[in-house]
Amino acid sequence: MGQSISVDWELAEKVAVRVSEYAPFSGERHQQGLLEEFTTHTEKAEDLVAATTGLTSTQGVARARVVDRPGWIKTNLKSLQRLLRPLLESENAKGPESPVTARITAVEMGAVLGWMSTRVLGQYDLLVIEDEEADEQDLVYYVGPNVVALEQRYAFPSSDFRQWLALHEVTHRAQFTGVPWLRKHYLGLVEALLDEVEPESNQIIERLRAMKSQNESPNAEGLIPAVATPQQKAALDNIAGLMSLLEGHGDVTMDRAGIGVVQHANRYAKVMRERRQSATGLTRMVQKIIGLEAKLAQYAQGEEFIAAVEKAGGEELFNQVWIEPSHLPNSEEIKQPSLWINRMQVKTSG
Repeated sequence: MGQSISVDWELAEKVAVRVSEYAPFSGERHQQGLLEEFTTHTEKAEDLVAATTGLTSTQGVARARVVDRPGWIKTNLKSLQRLLRPLLESENAKGPESPVTARITAVEMGAVLGWMSTRVLGQYDLLVIEDEEADEQDLVYYVGPNVVALEQRYAFPSSDFRQWLALHEVTHRAQFTGVPWLRKHYLGLVEALLDEVEPESNQIIERLRAMKSQNESPNAEGLIPAVATPQQKAALDNIAGLMSLLEGHGDVTMDRAGIGVVQHANRYAKVMRERRQSATGLTRMVQKIIGLEAKLAQYAQGEEFIAAVEKAGGEELFNQVWIEPSHLPNSEEIKQPSLWINRMQVKTSG
């Protein structure tokens, strides 16, 4: 019988913070004035996104939170604990845990989170954590050092770029708090995925070795999809379709809502695309392990899906995605919009 899964969360945080320290612009002096500015940009973005999409949050006014990299790591570790709690509790009930396994898992998790903390610019926190105060829920996060580093590297006008960034993140909040069923549906898909996890699979080690040898194609699907059961693959398919839709919708809304407000949007979008595609070495390895390479391709497919749907039936047809979960496209429909268009036409005419 194999070992159950466990995580040394304190060690994971220490590893992640240590990894994050190698990135530039750490320290509070690089974040002075950011909270006040992002609060203003977030409030403005909320009005622009609502006018552009018709989605209005049921949770009140959007709130900005500016964090450093360790703050982002701590927040996401807390979210991971909440998401993985049912899995860890069920696995630990199977038998004694291994301290070695717990430490290895923590180091791996910490390394990935530490790397991600140097790349993320903004994030909407969609989880509801029961044991947290209301003030810690439903926040739009901005990772101050990463924003400042990118602005200085590419000589971005800071106020303009920050407004552009806020439009994207606030769009995600509008999706999850303006569509009443979406948050619960998304978390249900994730829980369905975790319910089928078999953490003792030797396939994980074999898959990591294959990735390490660099024999994977550039668009390899990543570690988790590669070792998934048929039930997990179905959940992953639905998650992939939903995330493609939401990210594509975020980019489309950001562009439309920013007209007349953001002056250099085309340049920001170009830099961000190149930034996503230029990963090499360790960065490419991490992207493969977490399936990020495939995900980046799906984001572009999300935009193409929206364009095809609106060409066929305008915004009225596209807005069918927000009616109920069965109206959401799966990953195949994202790739071939005509499948979803035909399905919706049958559904709405029936």
